Amino acid sequence: MNAEDGIHEIADRAAPVLRAAGVSSPFRLERLTGGGNNRVYRVDSAGAPVVLKLYFRHAADPRDRLRADFGYSSFAWNVGVRALPKPLASDHEAGMAAYEHVQGRKLAPGALTRSRVAEAADFFRLVNEHREHPHAIDLPEASEACFSVASHVACVDLRVKRLSTIAVDSPLGREAADLVACLLGPTWRRVSQRVRASQRNSTDRPLAASERCLSPSDFGFHNAMVATDGRLRFLDFEYSGWDDPAKMVCDFFCQPAVPVSRNELDFFVGRIGEVGSMNEVFSRRVDLLLPVYELKWCCIMLNEFLAVGESRRSFAGIPENRELHLAHQLESVRRALGCIEA
Repeated sequence: MNAEDGIHEIADRAAPVLRAAGVSSPFRLERLTGGGNNRVYRVDSAGAPVVLKLYFRHAADPRDRLRADFGYSSFAWNVGVRALPKPLASDHEAGMAAYEHVQGRKLAPGALTRSRVAEAADFFRLVNEHREHPHAIDLPEASEACFSVASHVACVDLRVKRLSTIAVDSPLGREAADLVACLLGPTWRRVSQRVRASQRNSTDRPLAASERCLSPSDFGFHNAMVATDGRLRFLDFEYSGWDDPAKMVCDFFCQPAVPVSRNELDFFVGRIGEVGSMNEVFSRRVDLLLPVYELKWCCIMLNEFLAVGESRRSFAGIPENRELHLAHQLESVRRALGCIEA
């Protein structure tokens, strides 16, 4: 099947959800680049353009990306939050959803200001002002949700162990496996031992419902656009749901694509307000877990060396020079590991 045939097949499958989104026939699909997990298309017709997302599904990765993404977007929009594209329609059987098309640009690394950090904090805070809304209970737990320090450590421990299955049938594969065995693994052992030791004389109770948050998950400026009105629109909530707010903060400051300075940490936490019992205990948990999540993001960058990670990236669109891309990932992980205080 050539690319044109593939577009026609997707257009046929997408027709029902696009009709539900108000798109009239005829319409034209244009593949958009930049998505790391799903296929994304611009849909043009007689009306305003919309975005069509075709979600990745794999037997080894059972996460329901469509339900999480469309559900979180719909909840946020319905309670009055507007710093995101409007969700229009979804078709779970087809694995597709349609959203408002936001004209704008991505934020470049190094182009962040405190006002942008404030926009991100305000988005999270505004959604979580409605945590007790009757429909909030319908939202799922976030992907890899953690409600105790022990569960945070266990989650990353599983990711590190999974990397031991990296195939060594190529030079880059062998290099990645060596990096895991000789640097990432030992660094993780030191980090996890330190976190466990800090908890020996304390009760690591699960977070109460009142201490949990509606997390956008994978939250950061890598999943945001500057719209034509100059304001940010936040995107891609496919891992979202109920979670530990400390995890959201750690992910926000550890994601490597559009890094946020640690100098903004206190400002960000303060701007969030009283969500999920944002108190001194919460701040200490953030400090404790930051190196755990620095290590987690190193694992995420190495996921493309795993079979399911490669399948997901292939579904979304393989980089033009895959070997160069993988080599860049390895160098990024080396640099990140060198900065972890273990």
